[in-house]
Amino acid sequence: MPDPISWEFAWPYYLAALAFGYLLGSIPFGLIVTRLAGLGDIRQIGSGNIGTTNVLRTGRKSLAAATLVGDALKGTVAVLIVGTFYGQEMALIAGLGAFLGHLFPVWLKFRGGKGVATYLGILLGVFWPMFLLAAAIWVAMAFAFRYSSLSALSMSLLTPVLLFLVFHHAQMAELFVVLTVLLWAKHHENIGRLLRGQESKIGSKSKPVPDAAAASDNGDT
Repeated sequence: MPDPISWEFAWPYYLAALAFGYLLGSIPFGLIVTRLAGLGDIRQIGSGNIGTTNVLRTGRKSLAAATLVGDALKGTVAVLIVGTFYGQEMALIAGLGAFLGHLFPVWLKFRGGKGVATYLGILLGVFWPMFLLAAAIWVAMAFAFRYSSLSALSMSLLTPVLLFLVFHHAQMAELFVVLTVLLWAKHHENIGRLLRGQESKIGSKSKPVPDAAAASDNGDT
């Protein structure tokens, strides 16, 4: 029988994993790539969000792709590095940290993205078969309805259910329940617009906004 966990000694490691994930997750790739491309502050156009969907509104698909990959891989890298040295349980803690870092980056006054790409990146790092299934759900919903937010909401709702019922990974499912609740909370305005039939579709263009904090948010990652 394994020795019981000594939380007196374990909690600093959990905190370190959470902090490491948070620091990686808080890297604002959307803001960085658009500034490097000479497009200024992405928070001053479209929805004012730093995610992939808003970067796409610049008309630069390559920048949107770079943002998507960066936001996803910071979640993947966090869980892979921590998991390699400390195991799956610590990797899940690092994944939570990366997700929180993306949603609430300290560098941007805790105003980050919606978390979709990072959610998928964490999933890729902890269990790639579910990542492929989740990505397929997102693509299918996006193709059918052309709503980025609806695709993200559907994918995130099904992910913990499938992890638990199909793949029997209860611990992973618990983590993704938490991530899904956070993701849905960040999409609360999108949910309202979807219900009213006012949500912007993928590919729609938005005009620059003077106040990013007051801008509407249309499903950015």
